[in-house]
Amino acid sequence: MAEEGYKVSLHAYDLSGGLARQLSMSFLGKAIEAIWHTGVVVYGTEYYFGGGIQQIPAGTAPYGSPLRVIDLGVTHVPKDVFEMYLQEISPRYTQESYSLMTHNCNNFSNEVAQFLVGATIPDYILNLPNEVMSSPMGALISKYLSCDPLCSYALVKGFKAYVGFYYR
Repeated sequence: MAEEGYKVSLHAYDLSGGLARQLSMSFLGKAIEAIWHTGVVVYGTEYYFGGGIQQIPAGTAPYGSPLRVIDLGVTHVPKDVFEMYLQEISPRYTQESYSLMTHNCNNFSNEVAQFLVGATIPDYILNLPNEVMSSPMGALISKYLSCDPLCSYALVKGFKAYVGFYYR
């Protein structure tokens, strides 16, 4: 382990590709900056929940560049201890346990951040499902996006293509 510790950051991606910011006021009656997907970056690797616990080299996420990179602090947890922790929690983070509203990538990132640095991720990310569901259209929208993050991303990409075609 590095004596000075390992930097821990949160990579926050907008699964809507900018549509949330553009259309949320019209559809939800409130402004939503993004449909957040998050991953925790530590030891040169990004860890996230999507169809199970995933790990990829930092900077190679399939969601493009993060909209925000949030410094969570420094950890002194050795990588092997962290990997054992991930094995311990992996039965709770499966494709079958995924829920857009209650058990998603942001909940995973929050739990991992607490383990590594004793901090939580920002409330505006963690509480986004409640924000959406508290709107008149929230329940309707949630059933269309209740698949894993890559599925949600693909749905939004398809919607953007449709909107672009429709408004030509």
